[in-house]
Amino acid sequence: MLPRYGLTCVGVWALGAVAAPAFQQRGYNGTCRRTTVAILGGGVAGITAAQALSNQSITDFLIVEYNGDIGGRMVHTEFGNDPNGKPYTVELGANWVQGLGTEGGPENPIWTEAKRYNITNTFSDYDSILTYNETGYVNYSSLLSTFEDSYATMEQAAGVLLSKNLQDQSTRAGLSLAGWKPKKNMAAQAVEWWEWDWETSYSPDESSLVFGITGYNLTFYQFSEQNNFVTEQRGFNALLKGVASTFLSPNDPRLLLDTVVTSIEYSDSGVTITNSDGSCISAAYAVCTFSLGVLQSDDVTFTPDLPDWKTTSISTFQMGTYTKIFLQFNTTFWDPATQFFLYASPTTRGYYPVWQSLSTDGFLPDSNILFATVVGRESYRIEAQDEETT
Repeated sequence: MLPRYGLTCVGVWALGAVAAPAFQQRGYNGTCRRTTVAILGGGVAGITAAQALSNQSITDFLIVEYNGDIGGRMVHTEFGNDPNGKPYTVELGANWVQGLGTEGGPENPIWTEAKRYNITNTFSDYDSILTYNETGYVNYSSLLSTFEDSYATMEQAAGVLLSKNLQDQSTRAGLSLAGWKPKKNMAAQAVEWWEWDWETSYSPDESSLVFGITGYNLTFYQFSEQNNFVTEQRGFNALLKGVASTFLSPNDPRLLLDTVVTSIEYSDSGVTITNSDGSCISAAYAVCTFSLGVLQSDDVTFTPDLPDWKTTSISTFQMGTYTKIFLQFNTTFWDPATQFFLYASPTTRGYYPVWQSLSTDGFLPDSNILFATVVGRESYRIEAQDEETT
């Protein structure tokens, strides 16, 4: 395990924290505000919907956002301090541009916008990794290649299942049939977490083989396997703010921040949205971009109830949970040239398995910041305890 030296700052965050406001919220005048289209949610889907309307010269819309800034999962906070006492900006949610594109082929639109709005980012070199267990540094990196060989076999099997419309399997079954059986080998369990859980937020036992592989292929085979880590000190959502600036003006009254929707009443004649402060919006149409977690929580009441086919779909899916734990030390005591450190707990799969250095050149050099990522049950466990326990 990595030793502990001079810990000066620690922070634990899950997705869903609130960023500082960048736009002015419009005041409420006591009557329902009328608009043609109400866009519910100011994340990537909501801003993209507003952009599409604007591109079609439809400008009578409102964007209703729960948080104090647009971005959805593109949310950041301040953490630690640089040598001049200025805090660093770290991302709580989305942190990578995944699958950039290939020369002469399709380019990931997120990468296109990242370049357009000068989003600072650095190539994530997944070969830059050292492996550890409870005794310290132990080189079990050969297991990475072993897993990837089994993954390639499993990938082909998933293609057969999909193309022939055969019964889906769990990823665990697919890996086992491809020869990967980690069982009680905790080093192999850590490698499996690095290769699968970290990408999907679920274990192979909980994951669909066909759609786990399909999801990966749609990003990385459609564009490229290159991932770039975002260290933009304006925050990753500066990208979305750049997009929004093409059709929203500063303090645009069509953007309603810190506005919590509590109920949606809809019919053939229109939609009425009621907010927690008692204000309301009357619209001809509404585009709901709420996250799966919000829809499953029943925090918003729909009248009439959503149709069965829609509620069934909402209930069938699951929302993955990631938690990041940031630590700033007095010095960079680890190898500053290495990006990743993989830890195999002797007892618990997924126990603080992946550590990333932000003190490395190209990221936040000499920041002395490490952060770990956990998912699923470990996320819930850590979020339920105080920082001192963590």
